[in-house]
Amino acid sequence: MADFKVTLILGSHAHVPYGADASEFERVYAHSLRPFVSSLYKFPKIQAALHYSGVLLYWVERSHPELLMLLEDMVARKQVEMLGGGFYEPMLPIIPSQDKIGQIELLTTYIRKQFGKRPLGCWIPGFAWEHNLVSPLASCGMGFTFLGERQFKLAGGGMAPCICEDQGKYLTIFPVSQSLEDALVDKNIADILAALRDVSRGRREGEPVVSIFPEKISGKDKSPDLSWNRFFEDLSRCENFMETASPGKLFKNLKGLQRLYIPDSADSADQPPPRRFIIGNPEAGRIYSKMIFTNVLISQLRGDKSRKISAHNELWKAQGSDLFRHTGKRGLHSHSLRNAAYSALLEAERVTREKGKFVPSLVPFDFNMDGEGEWLFQEAKINCYVRSLGGGIFELDYLPKAWNYLNTCRDRIAFADRLLPAAIVLDNLNPGVVNDARMCRDERYELADLDKVRRKLRLSLGAHSSAAFGSVEIEKAFMLKKDAVSTGYSLVNKGTEPVSFQFAPEIDLSLPGDGDAFARFFACKSGAEDAPLARPFLHGADGLKIHDIKNEVQISLAANRPFDGRICPLYLPGGEADGELYQGFCVMPIMPVTLQPEESWAAEFALKFTH
Repeated sequence: MADFKVTLILGSHAHVPYGADASEFERVYAHSLRPFVSSLYKFPKIQAALHYSGVLLYWVERSHPELLMLLEDMVARKQVEMLGGGFYEPMLPIIPSQDKIGQIELLTTYIRKQFGKRPLGCWIPGFAWEHNLVSPLASCGMGFTFLGERQFKLAGGGMAPCICEDQGKYLTIFPVSQSLEDALVDKNIADILAALRDVSRGRREGEPVVSIFPEKISGKDKSPDLSWNRFFEDLSRCENFMETASPGKLFKNLKGLQRLYIPDSADSADQPPPRRFIIGNPEAGRIYSKMIFTNVLISQLRGDKSRKISAHNELWKAQGSDLFRHTGKRGLHSHSLRNAAYSALLEAERVTREKGKFVPSLVPFDFNMDGEGEWLFQEAKINCYVRSLGGGIFELDYLPKAWNYLNTCRDRIAFADRLLPAAIVLDNLNPGVVNDARMCRDERYELADLDKVRRKLRLSLGAHSSAAFGSVEIEKAFMLKKDAVSTGYSLVNKGTEPVSFQFAPEIDLSLPGDGDAFARFFACKSGAEDAPLARPFLHGADGLKIHDIKNEVQISLAANRPFDGRICPLYLPGGEADGELYQGFCVMPIMPVTLQPEESWAAEFALKFTH
């Protein structure tokens, strides 16, 4: 039996999320992109398929055009095939169909203009797969894509290219050998190539090709340039039993492929399918909800094609796959990436608002898509979204700066009510759960009144016999006027015994960073100048002023009663490599309350934004 050569699809993939710091672009360029491309250029007989996101290519064009010239030369001599996909590396399964097509066409157009050839195949970020991707990808002219070997095993197939069909359209899927990619990190290149040579012996024509997109290879004591150069040298010596090939060329000549159904999945067992990730990560769910809501606003634009295109271009920036999968500090937990996503969504929303014709409103709307309505206040400068669970504000947008001040990556809520033990002291006042307290953020408030004309919302929380301070009934009212959100409280003791407690509503605020370079705090007292806070405690204050240095916004929290309080920065653990990741601040005013049976107590807070 004749031996046939192993056909190797060698690929490279790199991406930097929209909103990442310039240093991250430089790091990926220096350690991944440039070493691979510049080393490959020296070996013109080795073919490769390259996928670099539109975000990264656009940056390279402006920061390192010399690399783009190398790519153009390799495409021209048919050494390199550029793969398409979504321009902003979107999480394809969860974005609307028109956005899938729009993002793919945006990158396709960029590649065609830059390299003179339209891509035949595409890359799916994170291998996040749902079967209904077949139709939109095929509609965009994509004939093939890649998925991981684990996904092929889930489908019950081998490691051979297959066909996936949906509604009469079909797509060729090449399997990527992730086990071989892992082996390239830990083992000598020569050993891997010898193993591939053994695979080639006795191979029959038409059996599976091998596809790899290695992020890095062995050579721990060498620079990336030396490691890739050595890799290509070894690869070039294997012409007798291996050949590299363009996937586009293979795709055109493949016949007799098996038809498979590949279940919803991602690139590894540690990565859930994106819809499951959204459900398990509330912050991802909120970005997704905002994305869908913004898409609805854009779809309502009529007769102004230019505005619609501009709004879509902003919306697409917020659909990056890093926000909807586990990627550590480069993903959902990154404060800067979430801010960039929300800013893009708010810019898109601003585009949909016709200048001079916006009418303030208060409307019930199922924003979270959970079967229950939320209440959306919308003014010219502020969006304020209120939910029944916890009876608080879960999104607070300041549109002049395109900034969501509740982007804190926890179960964030402004005016999350807490009834704390009367003896609690400021040193022990921390965000979240407190022992022997009533944490109202976990209780569901009922709608008491909705006045759309005055744009006033009243919610009520009844007595709860099994909870601490359960005899207390809470009613709260929200109003939004121009650049201020007011929250009024009325607390009533419905029990038969007196009750004493500390009332401490939490207010999360997503400021750009921790430290004086980002935010400064001032205590306000009647008849005195605002005093800078040297410590995170307030004593007998009438209000608090916060200077958001980056956005040049002043935020003031005023109350009709004096209050003590504490301000705590919010961090998430990021692991040994990443350290703690900043998320925002929690402002906790605290007021003592004593109520006799049927006695009531009232307070009012106003949160105002100016710039």
